[in-house]
Amino acid sequence: MSVQTCPVFIGVDVAKLSLAIQFPDHLWSTANTASGHAAFLTKLKVLDGAHVICEATGGYEQPLVFALHQAGVAVSVINPRQIRDFARACGRLAKTDSIDAALLRDYGTKLQPDADPVPAPGSAEFAELVRARQDLVALITDEINRREHVRLPALLKLSLARQKLLEKQLATLDALIAAHFQADAQLASKAQRLQQVQGVGRVSAFTLLALLPELGSLRDAEAAAIAGVAPMNRDSGQFRGQRHIHGGRAAVRRVLYMAALTATVHNPILKAFYQRLRQHGKPAKLALTAVMRKLIILLNRLLKNPQFILAG
Repeated sequence: MSVQTCPVFIGVDVAKLSLAIQFPDHLWSTANTASGHAAFLTKLKVLDGAHVICEATGGYEQPLVFALHQAGVAVSVINPRQIRDFARACGRLAKTDSIDAALLRDYGTKLQPDADPVPAPGSAEFAELVRARQDLVALITDEINRREHVRLPALLKLSLARQKLLEKQLATLDALIAAHFQADAQLASKAQRLQQVQGVGRVSAFTLLALLPELGSLRDAEAAAIAGVAPMNRDSGQFRGQRHIHGGRAAVRRVLYMAALTATVHNPILKAFYQRLRQHGKPAKLALTAVMRKLIILLNRLLKNPQFILAG
C-alpha cells in the first residue's frame, strides 16, 4: 500500500529580475532567468511533494511556471488580490519580497490550493499569438479614432501609413494562427464546434480557446465565474442586495460581449431570451450580461459533451 506524500508548499515572490523563495526552513533568492530557474529546480529535487505558490505578475512569472511544469513540479498561480486579502486577514500589512514569499507559503499551507493543470503542448504559444492579435486590433482602432481629429494633410498621411502597416502585421498574425490550427486537429475541431452557435465566429472561437483553455472541462458555475459573468450575491440578514458580476478574465469577457451582441440579433434562442428579459423591464446591460452567461455555459457544454445537440 503506497503512502501519499504530503505537499511541501514553497512560496515564490516573482519580480522582473529576481525570485524570493521561501522554503520550509529558509529563505533563498535567485535571478528570474533560465539559469536561476534551473538552480531552483535543482534545490527542489531533494523535496518530496514540492508545491510552488506564486502570484500572477503580468507575465514575469510565466517562464518560471513553464519550467516547473516541464519538470513535473506542482504549481499554483494565485490572483494577487486573493493574496492581499489573505495578508489582511492575517494582520500582515508590511510588504517586502521576503515577507511576500513567506506569505505565499503560508497561503499554500493553510488553504491547500489545487495545482494548476499542465497546459497542453503549444497552448502557451497559441495564447501569445491571440493576445498579440488583440493588441494589434486595439492599436488599429486607436489609430482610426485619433484620425478623426487630424487636420494637417501630412499627419493624415502618416496615420494612414501606420494603419496600413498595422493591418499588414495583423494579416501575418492571422496566418500564424491559421497555421497553428492546421497543425492541431483537436483545436481546430473545438473551434468548429464552438462556431455551431450562431453569434460565435472564427475570431471569437479561437480567442476563447486560447484565453480560456479550461473550456469544456468546467462546471457551469465555474465557466461563468472564470469569464466574469456570474452574478454575486449581496445579502445580509433580511437585506437582499443587487447582484453584480465581479472578477474573471477581462479579455475573455470582452470577446464574449461581442459574441453576445451578435447572438441577440442572429441567434433565435438567445435573441428571444434577451427580448423576454427586456420586456420584463430588465435594463439592456443586465439582459446582455445574462446572454453572455448563457452563452459561455452553452459553449462549455458543447465541448464537454460531443453528443450535445443544439436546439433549433
